[in-house]
Amino acid sequence: MITRLASELFFWAAWIIIPLLVEIVPAVGNFLILLFKRVKTAKDIKLDFLPNITLMIPVYNSGQTLYRCIRSIHESSYPDHLIEIMLVDNGSKDNSFSIFQEAQIEFPTLAMWWMTSKQGKSKALNKAIFNSTGKYIINIDSDGVLDEHALMNIVKKFETYPDVDCMTGVILIEPALIDSTKGFFLKQFRKLEFMEYAQAFLAGRNFESQFNSIYTLSGAFSSFRKSVLLKTFLYNTNTICEDTHLTFQIRSILKKKVHLCNDAIFMVDPIDNINKFYTQRQRWQIGELEVSHMFLKDKLRRPLTGYFSNYVIRLLMTDHTFAFPRMIWYFVLIALGCMNYNVHNVAVACVLIYLLYVFSSFLYYLNIISFLREYPSLRRYYARKLLYIFAMPLFNLFAFFVRFAGIINSIKRKSSWKTLTFTEEAGLVKETIQKDFFFFPRIRALLLKLLEKPEKQENQDGKDIQTV
Repeated sequence: MITRLASELFFWAAWIIIPLLVEIVPAVGNFLILLFKRVKTAKDIKLDFLPNITLMIPVYNSGQTLYRCIRSIHESSYPDHLIEIMLVDNGSKDNSFSIFQEAQIEFPTLAMWWMTSKQGKSKALNKAIFNSTGKYIINIDSDGVLDEHALMNIVKKFETYPDVDCMTGVILIEPALIDSTKGFFLKQFRKLEFMEYAQAFLAGRNFESQFNSIYTLSGAFSSFRKSVLLKTFLYNTNTICEDTHLTFQIRSILKKKVHLCNDAIFMVDPIDNINKFYTQRQRWQIGELEVSHMFLKDKLRRPLTGYFSNYVIRLLMTDHTFAFPRMIWYFVLIALGCMNYNVHNVAVACVLIYLLYVFSSFLYYLNIISFLREYPSLRRYYARKLLYIFAMPLFNLFAFFVRFAGIINSIKRKSSWKTLTFTEEAGLVKETIQKDFFFFPRIRALLLKLLEKPEKQENQDGKDIQTV
C-alpha cells in the first residue's frame, strides 16, 4: 500500500510540479501585479512642449507594405513637422524606392530621407543613427502600421519620466489582415498568433517591465533617447539578434532600465505560412542563446549560483535547461504503459496539465482585456477570441518544439539570418534516416540477389542450363 502510494505521488509530482512552478504560479503572480499596474497607470499625461523625433525604417524588398507604414506615420497624432523619417535600404530589388517617391508626393509635410546600405541591417541602422537629428530615435519595421497615438504616447513617457531611456512598444497582428486570410487552417493559426502576441507583450513584457527584466527590445518597434543610444556600441554586426545585443548593452553595460510603453501599439502583418513561422522562431531562439553567451559566458558556467540573482540565467534555465526534461516527458508517454502505470492516470494527468495551461491563458486574457480598455475595436476583437484560450496550450506546444529545434541547431550550426525552413528540415531528417538505416536495404538487396542468382545444372546432353 505504501509503495503504491509513493509511486502515485511520484507520478503526479513529476507531471504537475514543473508546469505548476514554471507556468501556473508565475501566471497568477503576473495577473495580480498587472491588475495593480492597470489601476496605478490610469491617468493621462499632457505636455506643453513636443521635441523632434527620428523614425528609422529598415527597407528590404518592402514595396508591398512600405506605403501603408509611411501613411500611418502621417496619420498619427504627432505633428508631421516634428518627424524625421530615415529609410535605410539594404539592397532592395523590388519597387521600394518608387513607393518612397510616391509617398514623398502624397505626404509633403513629412521630412523623409532615403539612404542606401548594402552591408546588412545592423550597419544600415547604425548609419541612420549617426545621421539622425531627433531627440528620440524610434525604430519600426516597414511591414507594419502605427496606432494613431503610438508616437505621442512614447514621447509623453520619455518627457515625463527622466529615468526612462529606452522602451519597446506593443506589437500585435493586424486584425483586418487576419480576417481576410484565405484558407481555414491558416486563418485559425493567425488568430492564435494574434493571441500569442497579445499575451507576450500586454501580459509578459508588461510584467517584465516592472522588474527591469525585459530580455529584448523588439526590433520591430523600439525607442531610445539618442543621448543614451550614442553611449553604446550601437547595433552589433556579429549576431543575428542585434536588437537583443543592444538591449544587453543598455542594461548590463550602461546600467539603464528597459521599459515597455504599453499604450504604444504597432500592428504587423501575420505570418505567411508554417515555414516562415519556423524560421522566425528558430532565428529568435538561436539569437537569444548567442547574445547570452556573449554577455554571460563566465556566469553561465555556474548557473546555480546566479539562478536567483540573475533573471537572464533564470530565464535560460527555464527555457532551455528545463526544455530537455519536458521533451523527455512527452516521449515517456509512449513508454508509461510498459511501466505498469494505469492508462487512466496518465490520461487524467495530461488533461489536468492541459486545464492548468488553459487557466493560465485565461488569466492573461483578463489582463489583456483590461489593458485594451482605451482601444475599443481591438478590445472587442480580442474579447471575441475567448474560446481560443483552449487552443493556446497546443499552439504554445508547437512553438516549444520549434524553439527546441532552434536549441539543437544552435549547437551544430553557425548562426545565420537565413535559417532552414520546416520543409527543408523535414527533408534533411528524411535523408538522414535513409542514410543511417541504409544497411537494411542493402542486406535486403543482397538476399534478393542471392535468391535470384542462376543455378547451373547439367542436362542430359552434358550442356549447362540456367534455372532460377
